[in-house]
Amino acid sequence: MPFSSLGLSAPLLRAVAVKNYAAPTPIQQQAIPAVLRGNDVWASAETGSGKTAAFVLPILERLSRETPRHPRRIRALVLVPTRELAAQILQSVRTYGGHLPAPLKSVAVFGGVSINPQMLALRGGADLVVATPGRLLDLVRRNALHLSSVETLVLDEADRLFSLGFADELARVLALLPARRQNLLFSATFPPAVEALAASLLREPVRLQAEAALSRSAAPAPGIVQRAIEVDQPRRTQLLRHLIKEHAWTRVLVFVATKYSAGHVAEKLRKAGLRAEPFHGELSQGARTANLAAFQAQQLQVLVATDVAARGLDIAQLPAVVNYDLPRSPVDYLHRIGRTGRAGETGVAVNFISAETDAHFRLIEKRHGLQLDREQIAGFEPIELAVPAAPATGGIKGKRPSKKDKLRAAGLLPAVASAPGQASVSRPPEPRLPDTTGAGPKTKRAPGVARPTDAPLFPFTAARRAGPFRLRPGRLPH
Repeated sequence: MPFSSLGLSAPLLRAVAVKNYAAPTPIQQQAIPAVLRGNDVWASAETGSGKTAAFVLPILERLSRETPRHPRRIRALVLVPTRELAAQILQSVRTYGGHLPAPLKSVAVFGGVSINPQMLALRGGADLVVATPGRLLDLVRRNALHLSSVETLVLDEADRLFSLGFADELARVLALLPARRQNLLFSATFPPAVEALAASLLREPVRLQAEAALSRSAAPAPGIVQRAIEVDQPRRTQLLRHLIKEHAWTRVLVFVATKYSAGHVAEKLRKAGLRAEPFHGELSQGARTANLAAFQAQQLQVLVATDVAARGLDIAQLPAVVNYDLPRSPVDYLHRIGRTGRAGETGVAVNFISAETDAHFRLIEKRHGLQLDREQIAGFEPIELAVPAAPATGGIKGKRPSKKDKLRAAGLLPAVASAPGQASVSRPPEPRLPDTTGAGPKTKRAPGVARPTDAPLFPFTAARRAGPFRLRPGRLPH
């Protein structure tokens, strides 16, 4: 099916031809006609399936066809979870709309940078705004924009919006929008929060399911070769350097678990002579943009990133992705490795498996129906022993052993009775300090009974009772 059969105008078809799109993807075939008809859309599509063009092209078509009731009022709003995704969608909007006879004004707004340039960009209004929820609300409070004229709302990566804690901001944005509007919801997965949002937000939506959409039974793209390499954790960086050299990877995206690890691993790679930089949420927006641009332009060989780079980044012809640390969520596994093997290309996804992470990787395999052969690289064979499996009741709330139970099991505390009626094991009496005052054990005095005159007193109290306090010669009171 060609793009010309989807109802797009000649300028947009020209833009598609410039991008060398031979045919629409499954999600584009389904979504473009539905959006052009004005339907609400509930689409399940993974990143890399062409979903950005699936909503940008028909929105541009409708904005160019219809005369706005209020010139330069915001008519289309796209909400996204990350700065990089906002910038990427804005670039797509400007690329696809570059051939329209009447240019449309589009602006991206997001946090992490100064708000003043964004306020200047919004002066005079805009036709389409791509925004993260927090910065959008900041601009609304400053009267830099108004949302009362929005005709089309897009929630892209809706599951990520909730996982990053944007639920409250999203509810406040929705309260500012007009009641009558078109709603488009795109998400890779649909946790309960997203299901509830879709049920309350969408009106008789068209349900779309891309062939490669993520689900519990989804599989990675066929062009991705997956590998599981066993290695001890302290030797992962050395193995990474070996693989880069052996396979002559021009670029590799390395995923780690923490921001500290991103900087630490990137520094060790730089010391080894590789061009490597970190990419995480604590970096300034300028640093993130510069590192990503250098990586896309092949000026960087290694980008060491946290999961902030697992979604929304479209890096063309990326040969390899390495899971230096495994993702916590099995769902994020497919998002990570989906950075390679995009748009029909091929790529390799390497997973480093240690004794501590073997059980977690088996869970990831079970979730996605995978069974990868474990590899060992000569010179990097693991020597750490496998971590013993936890007892059957170890993961059940209320049945995990407490700290005292562990101490008793180690013989550091005496055992106690665990059932009613059992005799408790007697404990030896605690040692008592010897009485050096001669006063004997302390006893509680009855009310109104004076302290015995022979009871020992603190030295200062005894001195005060003995007589007036006198200064020593040569000392002044403080």
